Amino acid sequence: MGAVTPSGPPAAKAPKQDRSRATRQRLLEAAVACLAEHGWAGSTVSVVAERAGVSRGAAQHHFPTREDLFTGAVEYVAEERSAALRALPVQGRAEVVAALVDLYTGPLFRAALQLWVAASNEPQLRPRVTELEARVGRETHRIAVGLLRADETRPGVRETVQGLLDMARGLGLANLLTDDAARRARVVAQWAALLDDALG
Repeated sequence: MGAVTPSGPPAAKAPKQDRSRATRQRLLEAAVACLAEHGWAGSTVSVVAERAGVSRGAAQHHFPTREDLFTGAVEYVAEERSAALRALPVQGRAEVVAALVDLYTGPLFRAALQLWVAASNEPQLRPRVTELEARVGRETHRIAVGLLRADETRPGVRETVQGLLDMARGLGLANLLTDDAARRARVVAQWAALLDDALG
């Protein structure tokens, strides 16, 4: 009879853990949306909690500080986008370049940019954002090398791939103020052709 009792608590505990994970995810997604739409100044824990449909206390249970919440949010979406990139089938370089550029034209980039601006003025935020961006940058570079089938043992290849990512970031910045889709498509096509020449 003693063996029967342990089976009860895990079954009862699972829904609570699932709810906790769901609450955390809603908070992270709401934080990214708030940053992208309202910037750092307009994105408080209370605003995010209201958007996520949870209490401020519940938000602070998952993320004790504002910095925890927003760096966690950008990291979460960065990981989601990296997973989507890793899942891309092997394609031509034009499709890979377009997919990489897309990383810098969506809500993640807008949210990350707001964090960068805030970090430049908030000493407590700067080291966290710097470390996060370095990690995300390394991961994106590694994925790009694989997708492009680039041989980084050849001179200049590493810099060529990094130049692509820097160019993509610039296109993302240009897209913040106006819809830059037509010009972006031409630049993507040209970069794909350059990469074919540079990478072989």
